[in-house]
Amino acid sequence: MRVLIFHGYLLRGRGSNIYTANLCRALAALGHDVHLLCQERAAGDLDLVDAVGRWEDGELRVRGLRDPARVTVYLPDIGRTLPVYVADVYEGFDAVPYPDLDTPALERYLDANVTAVEDVVALVKPDVALANHLVMGPAILARGLAGRVPYAVKIHGSALEYTVRPHPGRFLPYALEGLAGARGVLVGSRHTAESLWEVTGDPELPDRTRLGPPGVEVGEFRPRAPAERAAALASLAGRLEKAGTAGWGGEAGAGRALRALDPGRDRIVGYVGKLIVSKGVDLLLAAWPLVVARVPDARLCIVGFGTYRDALAGMVRALAEGNLAALRDIAARGRELEGGPRGELTYLAAFLDTLAGARRNCYLAAAPAAARRVHFTGRLEHGDLPSVLPAWEALVMPSTFPEAFGMVAAEGAACGALPLSAAHSGLAEVTAILASGLDEPLRPLLSFERGPGAVEEIAAKLVSWLELDAAERVRAAGSLAETARRRFGWEGVAQGVIAGALGRLEELPVP
Repeated sequence: MRVLIFHGYLLRGRGSNIYTANLCRALAALGHDVHLLCQERAAGDLDLVDAVGRWEDGELRVRGLRDPARVTVYLPDIGRTLPVYVADVYEGFDAVPYPDLDTPALERYLDANVTAVEDVVALVKPDVALANHLVMGPAILARGLAGRVPYAVKIHGSALEYTVRPHPGRFLPYALEGLAGARGVLVGSRHTAESLWEVTGDPELPDRTRLGPPGVEVGEFRPRAPAERAAALASLAGRLEKAGTAGWGGEAGAGRALRALDPGRDRIVGYVGKLIVSKGVDLLLAAWPLVVARVPDARLCIVGFGTYRDALAGMVRALAEGNLAALRDIAARGRELEGGPRGELTYLAAFLDTLAGARRNCYLAAAPAAARRVHFTGRLEHGDLPSVLPAWEALVMPSTFPEAFGMVAAEGAACGALPLSAAHSGLAEVTAILASGLDEPLRPLLSFERGPGAVEEIAAKLVSWLELDAAERVRAAGSLAETARRRFGWEGVAQGVIAGALGRLEELPVP
């Protein structure tokens, strides 16, 4: 079967990028021919890509890299402007949040992609298609396919929550246009489904909505023996140090950060994701002195990049200096420190308000040592994570904003790490699946409540896990890994996409 996918972004990093890359790989492994439209300028360097198509003087030209060409990537000529859902930096592009994009620029982007879809359809005559995100992929496919090819839409949370929900007057018409012709609409969780139904207001949409979560590469994300964990970290650190420069191979200093981690000596806790305010990394950093005070050999590894990186580094400096005033300033300024409007981080502020008397003194006494045990790797490729996550004993997803799915939690669990997630949205649904494989007394360790007590709850649950009897913790880690392997897998995801595009909705679970 020939499958056309419109993604429009990169194939590296996190979220929908990695979903798309893994989906292409799984579809190809099942024997399908995949034709992907995206903006991954270095697509030819990826082992999953067999051919690359570019538009030269308005003509589509495809260059084969290997035979047979199971996955062909096409790079529509959109110029330098790349519309995005969250402000960020994309090498080679001027990334502009959708609300900041003027109408002529938006129409140019749409027209360029629609023309590209039309050209690819004429060349390969796909059997089915998939559009990622609520905008603008579905509208682009609807226009470019013109009813000739059945398609599905995969909803990722960013377009829904950051673009369409806050700006319905401008962007909801595009969303409805793209959804109207879709045979199936795939969501990662019930939370995302309900949010989608609310925002669109389409009473017929629930009948076409089905579960289509991302998967885990269970052959890569797996527990490892102690010696193998250390060797994998050292090997990755060496490769990054050899690269020596920032980029998709890891930021400068990533190798040094990884070499600071010794799974034979340290009790490693980690975070993976964008470094933006809504991911709640400030809560984890604020909790860290409470953890180190009880578990002195605990070490924190933060993997990711984003506009809030400098503010988080400022939090670590404030902890090192025992400077509560600086922490309070960070809490008070909030999104201002990533370029947004000033607004208090209320959960962080609530925790800081509890620090008084002996409690304050104990926290400040632990803070400098805790700060020395925090390491930022910067950006790593998704393919690097199987060398990192098995060395961690716990992984925290402290997001304060709704998430479509807890992919990192599933990957961490597959490696035997405790996935501690905020108890809301798609995160809570993944937690419920993973918790089913644990004994009842341990299940509460997988989640914490988003609210003024979040910092203390994160710390308490990490400490409980790290102080658990070693044999019991090993058994629980094995159960988490087995549950993740059994419940998540890319082959099923790929088959679900085909079923959704063809309208075989009876084959897919209702959210």
